[in-house]
Amino acid sequence: MSSGEFVGVDAAVIRPPTTRRPVRVAAMAVFAAILVVWCANVGVPNDTVQVFLWLWLGTVAWHIEAHPRHHLNFLRDWWLPVVGLVVYFFSRGLTDELGLPVHIQIPIEVDRWLGGGTTPTEHLQAALCGDPCTYVSEPRWYDLFLSTVYATHFVAGLTIAAVLWVRSRPEWVKWMRRYLGINFAALVIYILYPMAPPWMASRDGYMGEVARITSRGWRDIGLDRVDLILHGVGNPVAAMPSLHAGIAFLISLYAIQRLRSSWRWLLALYPLSMSFALVYFAEHYIIDIVAGALLAVLVLVASHWWERSRDRAPAGRVSRLDEEAAALEVSETSVRD
Repeated sequence: MSSGEFVGVDAAVIRPPTTRRPVRVAAMAVFAAILVVWCANVGVPNDTVQVFLWLWLGTVAWHIEAHPRHHLNFLRDWWLPVVGLVVYFFSRGLTDELGLPVHIQIPIEVDRWLGGGTTPTEHLQAALCGDPCTYVSEPRWYDLFLSTVYATHFVAGLTIAAVLWVRSRPEWVKWMRRYLGINFAALVIYILYPMAPPWMASRDGYMGEVARITSRGWRDIGLDRVDLILHGVGNPVAAMPSLHAGIAFLISLYAIQRLRSSWRWLLALYPLSMSFALVYFAEHYIIDIVAGALLAVLVLVASHWWERSRDRAPAGRVSRLDEEAAALEVSETSVRD
């Protein structure tokens, strides 16, 4: 994808506006207050379209003094990726229409081998969940942390995209290429290889008793995730690979590649925490998580290779939009400096 592939308009985008710091701080404070009130009374935004709208409002607040046309640029750039993610959302249920058999036993056997005869999910819930282990039983303090880590899956990738869009559109294009790539690569596997997650296999008697305790840590503080725009469509057998783990690894590896601080290696804790939560919550097997991590690496390598191959292309093949996007990035840097 070139820098102009996400939009069907020319790249003559208005230069990044300057916003006075006190005005920006006040606007972002108002935005944050509205978001907190929304989360407390309605729920934490969970579906793609709702998250997109909140991120748009966040960029409006960041450049509150900008001309309205600048804020419309966000819609022009983002509409196609968002449509793609909506298509992904509704396509996840294709397995039910195709009638393909659901795989159950192989991942259980692999995880039993890894767990010394008992799946890691059973080990973790026996040690940490409590007795009885149910969604409505008393949560532990670490359930709150793990529930929060789990919920970041629905907002982290797009939030990173919004930050990059504000800072550098070409870098936003690169990130969206990877983010959309891993989503659609996983979708193909979900359709071709439907697989029951641990909670479903346990419910149907294929393995020991485990409970789906996802998000129970939020119950005591009154928080919940809410789908206002995209809801009612799901695929419980879209489990191999784990996209929760895959995107967490994608974020961590991409950031570690780009950042130079020695602290960047702490970002490895994010996919590790996500993976722990997924196994503990009975959402995924370890083999799903390994597959998600491998998919993230493949997407990063493929994207990097594709971008490098374009960099080596003859100058005549470089599109006008790419040149203008590069010039825009230079102007953005000069404005910020």
